[in-house]
Amino acid sequence: MTAEVQRKFDQILSELERLGLLLSWDSSFPSVTQMVAGRPLRGSWWSHESAHTIFAVSEMLADHKDVLMTKLLAGKVTYVHRKLWRRVFSIGVARDDWQVKKLSPAAKSLLKLLDEQDTIQAHKLGKSLGAKPGDAARELELRLLVHARQIHTESGRHSKILETWPVWAKRVGFRGLAQDSVAARRFLEERVHSIGTYPLKFFPWPAELI
Repeated sequence: MTAEVQRKFDQILSELERLGLLLSWDSSFPSVTQMVAGRPLRGSWWSHESAHTIFAVSEMLADHKDVLMTKLLAGKVTYVHRKLWRRVFSIGVARDDWQVKKLSPAAKSLLKLLDEQDTIQAHKLGKSLGAKPGDAARELELRLLVHARQIHTESGRHSKILETWPVWAKRVGFRGLAQDSVAARRFLEERVHSIGTYPLKFFPWPAELI
């Protein structure tokens, strides 16, 4: 690790603690790419001169004990500081109507299977769902119904481990109790809008609930 990577990581972790939320990349909301590069980036950041630092800092955030990664804002990877974990957990375990209604048959089957097994490696599902496992997993993840994390399989492939929120909580040592999911959503909405003005579709729940 270079001194520059450590300096950027310390800066971004401090900002994450202050704001509570950061996106992995975005052109308007505070994001890792923006903070490392010093300006908003359009398109892929892999070709940017700071790509190595962006990747290194992102990996360090993903491994940090006070950082949760989930698809909370704009359908993108969102880094959530520990001080806001209770709100995300409360929404995740609520299974409100907006989360479970109109799920695809494959996503419903996957959620039921996950409830039975607690943890699932997506690449081992094969064709058992009648659809691509990745699509069903993404559907659940975008509705905050599961926690997902990337892994490298023995064959070198990228895959996801899906886990229920109670399993995630036990794994990371989070002992907070769930609160009212509506109150949790309102808190996160207010936190985001204290940072700036963003479209209603920025949140995973429907606009009519905001």
